[in-house]
Amino acid sequence: MHLVWDWNGTLLDDFDLTIAATNAAFHASGGPNVTGDEHRRRFRRPIAEYYAEVLGRPVDEAEFAAMDTRFHSEYHRMLATCRLAAGAAEALAAWSGSQSLLSMWFHEQLVPFVAGFGLADRFVRIDGLREATGGGNKAEHLVRHLAALRLDGADCVLIGDTLDDADAAAAVGAGCVLVSYGYTDGDRLAATGLPVADTLADAVKLASA
Repeated sequence: MHLVWDWNGTLLDDFDLTIAATNAAFHASGGPNVTGDEHRRRFRRPIAEYYAEVLGRPVDEAEFAAMDTRFHSEYHRMLATCRLAAGAAEALAAWSGSQSLLSMWFHEQLVPFVAGFGLADRFVRIDGLREATGGGNKAEHLVRHLAALRLDGADCVLIGDTLDDADAAAAVGAGCVLVSYGYTDGDRLAATGLPVADTLADAVKLASA
């Protein structure tokens, strides 16, 4: 069995940074602050829909691109403060099969950042976003990721922290375990009917089962 890991909010503890960067994006469009709890209850992809809900009005492509640029500018400014999620290294070591990493963060930033934690050798493949603007759904990226690995979804399980991770896994017929400490409220995750873990160690155990 092959394990596909999500990065942001799953292996990387970047929640506080993400809230700060999200609020910077909202401020750029005259929007309000969101708290961490509000974000976890409302966050979804496509992110433009999440932004539109919080702003209370539609967000067109040009405005989303500007907000996305502001988000990533603030995110990268504070990136050095981020650390791995608790138990990340141990969870990676506990998996007995092959592993890969698929993130919706920009590929050129992702790869050296993962390497900086000494984790690159854990993964047979690392893929990030190669488009200029992010915010879309993960499913099509997972399809390409598994195609590059020549793997069938039925032979894989994904560990992530969002409903989008769950949808992506379902789109390729893969198993999925969700972690409750990331970007999405645990009750929303539990409503999917998928297994939900409070720790990475438990997530790996559930994925193994």
